[in-house]
Amino acid sequence: MIDIRTFMLVLAIGNIGFAMLVAGYARSAPMPAALRVWAWAKVVLGCAHLLGWLHPDLPYFVVPLFANTAMIVGTALELAAYCIFFRFAGWKPVLVPCTVLALLIFHSARYGGASSNQAMVLMSIIIALYTGAMASILLRPDKSYSLLRRLIGVNDLIFFCAIGLRGYTGMVQGQMTMFTPGLVNSMTFVAGFLLMIVNSFGFLLLCKEEDDRTMALLATTDSLTGLVNRRAFFERTESARLLATRLRSPISLMMVDIDHFKKLNDRFGHATGDEALCVFADTARTALREHDIMGRLGGEEFALVLPGTDLEGAMQAAERLRSAVSAAVLPTSGNQYTMTVSIGVVVIGPNEHINSALARADHALYAAKSAGRDRVETGAPSMHVAC
Repeated sequence: MIDIRTFMLVLAIGNIGFAMLVAGYARSAPMPAALRVWAWAKVVLGCAHLLGWLHPDLPYFVVPLFANTAMIVGTALELAAYCIFFRFAGWKPVLVPCTVLALLIFHSARYGGASSNQAMVLMSIIIALYTGAMASILLRPDKSYSLLRRLIGVNDLIFFCAIGLRGYTGMVQGQMTMFTPGLVNSMTFVAGFLLMIVNSFGFLLLCKEEDDRTMALLATTDSLTGLVNRRAFFERTESARLLATRLRSPISLMMVDIDHFKKLNDRFGHATGDEALCVFADTARTALREHDIMGRLGGEEFALVLPGTDLEGAMQAAERLRSAVSAAVLPTSGNQYTMTVSIGVVVIGPNEHINSALARADHALYAAKSAGRDRVETGAPSMHVAC
């Protein structure tokens, strides 16, 4: 059987070592709040295991008191780190009172005459509840549900089962303590070791995964409107065009320009100009389909690609967008200004480069402006035909 006391020392060194690793990482980059709480959780849990390892040699009243307190608080901090990382609102009013209650129940039982076995069972139940909550958070499907999250969540689930089995065995046998040798206790500490390794490095990788997503978003998104930027628009449009060519499906393009945008800026200020850009972006998101590609090419100029849409359908969508923009309001202008847009619409040819299609749509856009603005015009047909 595993020497459980030695295993506790390994867990203590591992947890504290990971916290030191995170502290070293923080010296070269700002540490996210969730990772900071996670590092403190590792320090507290490491101290709990270290005190547990020292307990037989230091049989003082304060040693098990601090060790058990640190075990509950450290596990609660791990759960708190997940709540912060996944941006759960209102977790503090739930987690903090529950942790205080868990401490009161455990210490009241432990120092109110409960046996070592009963204390071990109670501690197992408390830790199982925290670990089960962590597993449910990680295994909850959502937009950021990744393989890494599943691996960490399954690891938490394994530890939840192991610690739960330990508590059940203690209730049935009535003779277990933390240091009692046996298969169940050994399994629990092995699962705890896996929890430390997988969760420690897994949480660091989760933070890196989040940073990578943020960087990718910044690289492809216009910061003011939230639309894709020029580079991302061209990349996504080319992919959509190639797919449309393979499927022999139509694909249309709009060029959109906010009318008299310079006058709007001069009359109401740049804050209202920025508001107009954002209002247009929000209106377009509502008026168009989810899979349509919409990007800000620069200034007040936007482009939209409608996969699977022919010229007639694109004209209808453009009119729908034009009407929706005219009905939108700009609060900072005191509702004294009606924003309008001019739109040029073309169908992208099967073998046409996006720059050629944009040029045709741009000509149609200027035709709309020349004809009085707040209108939709179609461009010349593409000279590119399917091979």
